[in-house]
Amino acid sequence: MAIISKEIQEFVAGKLAWVGSADKNGVPNLAPKGTLKVLDDQTLVFADLFSLKTRAALEQNPQVAVAVIDKMTGYQFKGKVELLVSGPVYEAVSKGVKEAMPDLPGPKYAVKIAVDSIYSLSPGPEAGKKLA
Repeated sequence: MAIISKEIQEFVAGKLAWVGSADKNGVPNLAPKGTLKVLDDQTLVFADLFSLKTRAALEQNPQVAVAVIDKMTGYQFKGKVELLVSGPVYEAVSKGVKEAMPDLPGPKYAVKIAVDSIYSLSPGPEAGKKLA
C-alpha cells in the first residue's frame, strides 16, 4: 500500500477526478467523479450515482486508475477497489452526497480504493515518476 502524503491529500480535496477502469475483456472506461475523497492515508473513496459502465467494469476487474489534475499539477493513483452498498463508509459517503447535492439521488454504492501506487502527472522532468 502507498501512503498518500498530507500534501497530496490537501491537493485532492474538492477536485474533479477521472476514474479509469477496464472490464474483463480489457475494454476501457473513463468517467468523471466529483465526489472523490481521501478516506485515510492509504485509501480513496467516491460515490457512484449514475455510472453503469464503471460499476460493470469494476465488478469484472477491480483494478482502477484515478487521475486528479488542477492546472499544471496532477497525481495518478492506482489500486484495487471494493464496492460498498452498506456499512460505515457507505453511510458516510451517502451522507456527504446528500448534504452537498440534495437534489440528486443517493449513491447506489461507494467505491473504496486501496491505493497501491501514486505517480506524478505534473509536466517536467518528474512527469510519470512513481511517488509512493
